[in-house]
Order: sequence, then C-alpha cells, then structure tokens
Amino acid sequence: EVDGDIEAAVEYLREKGMAAAAKKAGRVAAEGLVSLNITDDRKKGILVEVNSETDFVAKNDQFQNLVADISEHIMQSDAEAVEAVENEKWFKDESQTVNDVIKAAIASIGENINLRRFKKVETDGYLFGYIHLGGKIGVLVEFANEFDDSKAKTAKDVAMHIAAINPEFLDRDSVNAESIEKEKKIYREQMLNEGKPEHILDQIIEGKINKYFTQVCLLEQPFVRDDDKTVAEVLEENDMEVKQFTRFEIGEGIEKKEEDFAAEVAAVTKNQ
Repeated sequence: EVDGDIEAAVEYLREKGMAAAAKKAGRVAAEGLVSLNITDDRKKGILVEVNSETDFVAKNDQFQNLVADISEHIMQSDAEAVEAVENEKWFKDESQTVNDVIKAAIASIGENINLRRFKKVETDGYLFGYIHLGGKIGVLVEFANEFDDSKAKTAKDVAMHIAAINPEFLDRDSVNAESIEKEKKIYREQMLNEGKPEHILDQIIEGKINKYFTQVCLLEQPFVRDDDKTVAEVLEENDMEVKQFTRFEIGEGIEKKEEDFAAEVAAVTKNQ
C-alpha cells in the first residue's frame, strides 16, 4: 500500500487499527479481568478492571499481558481518573498514549476493550489483597500498623471474606444516612402491610436496622471461616485493624446483552 516505506506502513496499520477500534467501541464489554498489584513493602497497591466482550478473550495471553501492563503503568502514574490515564504517554513507549495501546489491542484481538476503573492506595500501614476465580473478583484491603508474617493468614482470610460476602461498608458509621432512611422506609411499609400496631413500629425497625448492619458492614458480619465470631472480633484477637477496602467484580453494574444462542444459530443457518 505504501510502496515499501516502513514508517508509512506502521502509520497505515495504526490508522487501520484505530478505524477498526472505533467500529467496536459501542459494543458492550462486561467480561475481562480484575488485576491486583501490590509493592513488595506492601505500602502501595492498585486494583484495575479492564473489560472485554467475552470471557474467552479474558483468558487470552495477549489480553492478560495488556491488563498487567496497564496496571503497571497506573502504578507509576499520578493520574487519578481513567480519562487522565488514557491520555498519558505509554510507560513503555512515549510515542503512544495508553489509549493508542488499547485501540491497537482492540484491532488485534477483535473485541472492544475498555479500561473501566482503578483504585490506587498508598498507606503508612500495609496492604493485602486477593484475586478470586482468576480475576473475576479482586479485593484490596488497607490495614493499620506494620505488617509481619504472623498477620498474613488473617489478612488473606479477611480479603477472601470480602470477596465472598461482598460487604458494602466498613462499619455502621460508614453507612450513609440515605441508605439507612431507605431501609427504614421499606421496613415501615412492610410492618404496616402486615398489620403491626403503629406504636411498636419504631422498636421493630430499630431491630431490623441493627440486623441490616450485620449484613452490609464488614466489621459486623459473621466471619466466613468461623461464623460464631464477627470480623471485628477476629481482627481484635489478632491485634489488627482494617482502615478501608475495595472490591471489584467484573462487569458489576454493566447491562449485559442477553444472548439467545439457539435463535442466533437458527438465523445464521437460515441465511446460508
């Protein structure tokens, strides 16, 4: 196409890749990987979610390497938002932006790929994380004080608990007033519909709100490895304190296209 001009050929291929990527940009990407990266001193860590259209591509070496590289890039970056990251010079090659690299991967792999979100934490305590189901769920936990090997098992267990049980908040003080009022309203409607006397509603609702806290607050949840204890009790026994946590689950909140495989096969067969 460009008469043997190598540099022009590179530019031509990149332009073709950008055009192909643009065509795929509107397609729903709700699969992919969550990547976890923590420095050796456990003072800095990151969770990154990169989406693909199919789980098949999420298991592809090229895609997995891309996610690892994006994670490493963000670890070295001062950017705090996805858009800022996408416009940065690529850490491996400053002639390209992060967005260029993603678009080139879209053209090569043949699916829409999307850097959806990331959470970066730096601490004077220590970080511990856990990846579940090969990257379907990722957890990053910040603990207070200094790390030592005796805390490793409990730290991992707490991260696994968060992956499995999916708490929304750290403790009841972290629950926003709007969520509490929403729950109270639901409980009040339920009680009235059941014919409960008005004068005892507040007492019943208070009990239900306390139950709600044990469901959504990490520290009040029964510990997944020993439900006779709460997470708070397990942490206290091991002289540990959780300051914050982040949990990413692939595709959560993305409206996925429902595939009717039988209808799709029938349609293809009919057109042949």
